[in-house]
Amino acid sequence: MPSFDIVSEVDLHIFSNAVDQAGRIIETRFDFKGVDAKFDRNGLTVVIFAESDFQVDQMEDMLRSALIKCKIDPKAMTLGDIETAGKQVKRLVTMQNGLESDLSRKIVKLIKDKKLKVQSQIQGEQVRVTGKKRDDLQSVMAMLREEKLDQALQFNNFRD
Repeated sequence: MPSFDIVSEVDLHIFSNAVDQAGRIIETRFDFKGVDAKFDRNGLTVVIFAESDFQVDQMEDMLRSALIKCKIDPKAMTLGDIETAGKQVKRLVTMQNGLESDLSRKIVKLIKDKKLKVQSQIQGEQVRVTGKKRDDLQSVMAMLREEKLDQALQFNNFRD
């Protein structure tokens, strides 16, 4: 029986490449010459350091554009509050990894409300969808892409 998994994952290697690209953009931008601004990545979190709130906002936009270029959905970003630390301002950006139980239940409910001939079940931090026809599974994918969900979704492990 055909099946696939609904997950929300961020590849660590691609994410570190996106952060490095954003760091290179800062080095070459004229308005950041002589400014102590940097991205500090640790796992799936990034701390943005700059000298003012405005620069932190600009760096956040740079990071978002670098994520888009690396094909990471910026919906996966969770922004922390802007904090002042001495002469510097910093903001914590965390990437969401894995589906929360509330979102998993919402996805299962959306699938059941469409009354398609598929079964969905929550398996840890992912949702497995199985059905008899490949077309039913593809219609579930299309329906979830159209929904306004708070988190980026990927469809993995498609088996025919």
